[in-house]
Order: sequence, then C-alpha cells, then structure tokens
Amino acid sequence: MGRMAFQSVRLERFAALYGAGMTRFALQFGQTQSGLTYLERMSAYGICPRGEAFIAIVQIGKRAPYEFDLPGGGIEADEDEAAALMREFQEETGLTVWPTRVIGRAGQFWINKSEPRNSLSTFYEVELSADDSAPTEPDHALLWMNPNEALMKLRHEAHAWALLHWMRARGRGHLS
Repeated sequence: MGRMAFQSVRLERFAALYGAGMTRFALQFGQTQSGLTYLERMSAYGICPRGEAFIAIVQIGKRAPYEFDLPGGGIEADEDEAAALMREFQEETGLTVWPTRVIGRAGQFWINKSEPRNSLSTFYEVELSADDSAPTEPDHALLWMNPNEALMKLRHEAHAWALLHWMRARGRGHLS
C-alpha cells in the first residue's frame, strides 16, 4: 500500500471512530447539551503582557455582572489567524498587536446569544505595537489585569487553560 493510500485509510478510520461531523482539538472544554447542534467557529485569541504585572483582558457588558475574555474572536473567510487576531484586538481593545508565538490550541463548547458554538481556538502571545485608540465594540472595555486575577475571572475554561499555560512557560505558574 502506498503512502497516500495509507494516509487515506488512516483518515477514514479516524473519521469512523471519532465522527466526521464535528472537529475536536486535542483539548476540548465545556459541556454539550443534548438536542443542540454546535456551530464550529475557528477563532484566535491573544495574551498581551504589559511588563510582568498585567495582561490585556476584555470586559464584556454595559453593566455588571460583566464577563471577561482574552481579546480575540472569530476568523472571517478572507482572513488567516494572525489577521483575525489583530483585527479583533483592535475592535475589542483599541490595541494594535503583533502575534509572536502560538501558545496552544483548544476547543470550547458554549452558548453565545442562544447559539450553541464550539470555538476552535488558537491562542497566541502577542506584542503590543500601539495603544492609541479605543475599542469600537460598544460593550467591550480594555482592562489591564494581574494574570492571577484574570485566571479566576475568565469565563471560558479554554482561555483560562491558555493563560495558565502561558504563565507556566514564563515561570509564573504560581497562584498567590
């Protein structure tokens, strides 16, 4: 059997075993609810440090209780991950950033405005290039937060995992 035929057989077996209908990353967070169909959305999020003490966090909502996310979001059809990440950062925080390295990839099942989603996300460390504008999304605000505090406030488990992974890689994996 040739290499291409072998690859095809492996993919067919994988699809039969794990189901061809839903993509899953090695790390999948959140729970599905019976009877709901989850729309898959490729997305990119970033961790933007300011010195050693703070990271950029997006506060979502016009009044409390707020939700907190890493800046980022869905990838449009005409974008790659880096372009989507830079656009989303600008829209949500007013910051201009440049992706510097991939932290990891993880999926997150969640319900967004009554729509079941599986966000298939790539998480990046980003470098701050400019801090000269305001968010254009009306219910989003930029907060500079201590990573330990952010870890406890992030609404998505996948975001918390990416932040913890980033902290450990930087030798800051302690919670105090």
